[in-house]
Amino acid sequence: MGIIGIIGLIASLALLIYLTMKGINIIIAAILCSVLVALTGGLNLQTAMMDNYMNGFTDYFASWFLVFLLGAIFGKVMQETKSAESIALWIKNKLGAKRAVFAVVAAAAIMTYGGVNLFVVGFAVYPIAVSLFRAANLPHRFIPAALVFGSISFTMTAPGSPEIQNIIPTEHFGTKPTGGGFIGVICALIIMIVGAIWIGRLVKKAVQNGEEFSLPYKAAKTETAAGLAEEVEDHEDTRRNRDLPNTIVSILPLIVVIGLLNILSIYMNPTAALLVALTLGIILVCTTMMRFLKEFWESLATGAQNALVALANTCAVVGFGSVAAQVAAFQSLVDGLVNMPGPPLMGLAVGVTLICGITGSASGGLGIALPVLAPIYMTQGLDPGAMHRVSALASGGIDSLPHNGYVVTTIRVICGETHKRSYKPIFWLSVVLPTAVMFLAVLLYSIF
Repeated sequence: MGIIGIIGLIASLALLIYLTMKGINIIIAAILCSVLVALTGGLNLQTAMMDNYMNGFTDYFASWFLVFLLGAIFGKVMQETKSAESIALWIKNKLGAKRAVFAVVAAAAIMTYGGVNLFVVGFAVYPIAVSLFRAANLPHRFIPAALVFGSISFTMTAPGSPEIQNIIPTEHFGTKPTGGGFIGVICALIIMIVGAIWIGRLVKKAVQNGEEFSLPYKAAKTETAAGLAEEVEDHEDTRRNRDLPNTIVSILPLIVVIGLLNILSIYMNPTAALLVALTLGIILVCTTMMRFLKEFWESLATGAQNALVALANTCAVVGFGSVAAQVAAFQSLVDGLVNMPGPPLMGLAVGVTLICGITGSASGGLGIALPVLAPIYMTQGLDPGAMHRVSALASGGIDSLPHNGYVVTTIRVICGETHKRSYKPIFWLSVVLPTAVMFLAVLLYSIF
């Protein structure tokens, strides 16, 4: 069963990627692929699905449900009170059309680092991005890259970030959200600065080649994308003059969430600290901007529904990983990573980034990889902070391949674009650059 198991593992992973890119629901895809890897790996199908799959699914759900719930509600009330839009418009006015690309990146980065849900950020910033890109006559196909780069390349893996990809490692390495110290900050700055220069040059080159702004009406297949495009095209003046909350008041909850998380985590479990920070953030938004919140209970309900969908999708991938982890071929892969040449941290980095890439999910990949790899590397006497930061950076590498859920949603649903037109810059900015910095981090932690 050895060769068949290896073939089955590879085939199931390839099938998961294929089905996801074809738009098949990730829960259905994960179950089908779990059955395939169980059958080819010589596992008892009942045990694989009823025990391994469901234990992986429910354990992840139990561990992270409250984080997903409060995070989704926080993002929803930021959206409903127009706080997210107020921040985006403020950045637009400060930087102007001449710095359109950097304004979009900055707006997405500030909100995601402040704990706002990725998808909320995408929908909130996109109309502003269209306005800026049209004023500067820049190609629309680069908007997805600007949104993705600002949302997930450095903000979710930087020290102190409230994003779950920075919180999961704390549970396995006994660290704080700031784990990784100065080297972690340097890595985040490198991704931010190099990526900003890189996307600027990519856009400049496209303009020099004669590309101009045009809304992708043919690409806008979904009602959401078409509606956003039409709204920006026909109602920009109305949007600019809309009654919005004060920018300082809007950004205050983000500061509170970041500050409380990193202060409270000194005295309590980081996950509990994040729950407290998000709860107080929600209360602050609702109390300071009550007049902008028209449907309070409806916002909570929508946030809860969004949390359940996002968490269930991630749990499905973790369940698949739990089944795959029982196959002999998977253990051979782990052994190969642990014994690979180079610094010990290299095996951890490669293992995490491969699993995140396979699943197309940073948090899902961490949920699969760290329960297996963390105990192995913890026994080797490595610095927990270094392992934390390397794991976080690794989760933000090849997870952004074409089948990544946020990438697919941003390109197709939010922006109405196609992978063919807009994915290439995303690949350079959110796959190649973060992966290169991950290897740099391994080198720096091994030296210092």
